[in-house]
Formats: sequence, C-alpha cells, structure tokens
Amino acid sequence: MSVLKLLDGTKANVLAIIDNYSRKILAWTVAERLDPTATCQLLLAAGKHMVFAGLPRLFADSGIENINGAVDDTLFSACLERVLAQVEVAYSNSMIEAFWRSLKHQWLYLNALDSIERLRSLVKFFVEEYNTRMPHSAFAGQTPDEMYFGTGVDLPAQLAAARSKARGERLAANRAMWLRSPMV
Repeated sequence: MSVLKLLDGTKANVLAIIDNYSRKILAWTVAERLDPTATCQLLLAAGKHMVFAGLPRLFADSGIENINGAVDDTLFSACLERVLAQVEVAYSNSMIEAFWRSLKHQWLYLNALDSIERLRSLVKFFVEEYNTRMPHSAFAGQTPDEMYFGTGVDLPAQLAAARSKARGERLAANRAMWLRSPMV
C-alpha cells in the first residue's frame, strides 16, 4: 500500500499486488480510506487465475493493511502463506516498492491529483502500460506480461540482433563520413 495526498489535502490509499517473478501487477485498487477488506478483495482478485505448484507465498510488510483478522482469514481460506519482509526473511518487499517509485515519480507526480476518480484513471493507465508496454531491464527488454505469460521468449535474441545490426550500420556511416571529409 502507498498513501498519496490529493490536491485538496485528502489522502488516498493505492494498493497493489505484484508477481515477484514477472513483476506483473496482478491486482490493484484505490481506496478512499484504510479498510482491511480492500486487501482481502485484492488478494482474491490476484489469485483468481493463478495456478501454483505448492503453497503460494505472499511477501508483505508488517503494515496494518497486511496484518489483521480479515486478511488472516482470507489468507487461510485462499491457502496462502504470508511471509513478512524484514521479519521472517532477511530481504524486503523491494519489487512492489520499486513499482511505487515508478508509479509516483514517472507518472502520478507529473499529473494533477485532484480527485479519487482522476487518481484511479491515472493508476489504471500506468498499470496497463507497465504490464503490457514498458520493457523491464531485468528481462532484457521483455514486459512483465511477456514474462508472466511466457510470450516474449525470443525477444532478447531479436533485440541483440537489432543492436548488432544498428552498430554495424552506424560504424559504416561514420567511416563513410570520415572518408568524405577533407583532411586538415
């Protein structure tokens, strides 16, 4: 969860669940107030179409939105294991924190956050672009959707070939220009 202040001074909670492997945003919402049921609904929405071998794990921080009776009941009923970052494991929930940084600094802070509806539409646009169009450096140019669905497997090889071709063309153009320039 990340809290954002709107222009009128009110606060909004943006909640999201990210797949740690593909970095795909599986589910998100914008809530006007802190409500444990928002987290529960998000967990169920994220897990609706997922197939797991073994018990799926939810890495979360120890914020009140993640540690409460309603969330505990949802985790139990959905057969999810909660692992607390920096408490039960030494590493953090840095994947979602990196997403929050991108969402805020590359998009939201560049726009007027004047209403909850506007915030929702901005988050919706960014999540769609993030999942489907923004290549991720960790995946050699593949998007989170391509990693999640396994559809961009040949993309790194295609990008490497295109890079090599572009370098060759640039080298040839530079050499041709050097040969045509008068010697001083």
